[in-house]
Amino acid sequence: ENEIFPRVYLGKYFDDLNPGLKIRHFLTRTVTEADNVFFTCLTLNPAPIHLDHELSKGNSSGLSSGSGTDTSGAGKPLFNSMFTLALLVGMSIPETTHGTTVANLGFSEVLFPKPVYPGDTLRAETMVLDRRESKSRPTQGIVTFQHLAYNQRGEVVCKATRQALMKKRS
Repeated sequence: ENEIFPRVYLGKYFDDLNPGLKIRHFLTRTVTEADNVFFTCLTLNPAPIHLDHELSKGNSSGLSSGSGTDTSGAGKPLFNSMFTLALLVGMSIPETTHGTTVANLGFSEVLFPKPVYPGDTLRAETMVLDRRESKSRPTQGIVTFQHLAYNQRGEVVCKATRQALMKKRS
């Protein structure tokens, strides 16, 4: 108890992450045009669909990942999907892996069924799909999470399945 800077961790341990556990995350985020431009430029992705308002004006139905009926983004640049994925995982951290993850092992599925546009408000949910003991690390286990991001209309805009190496409680 002589810690000068005690750490507080909020994440769940391997032992707490049982298949079927569903978590609705408290963090939400309204994404802005500045977020999109900054992230797109920071990651050296000059695709006009993320940056060019004139191109977007010419697409009266909005850029909608194949759905010609979505007009919610008409005239707005499409949000960079890598930002959407990073935001989804970030919103999930406090109630899942904050301070209890050893490593992010990868993603086995990432889908963007609906587009995201500046001004959309996103929320997230996570479901634990599976877990197994680590064969080589007895104090750790592997958990498979399914993360879902929803827009303000309740539409799924990102679905990601990821595997994480998690600490055990004992």
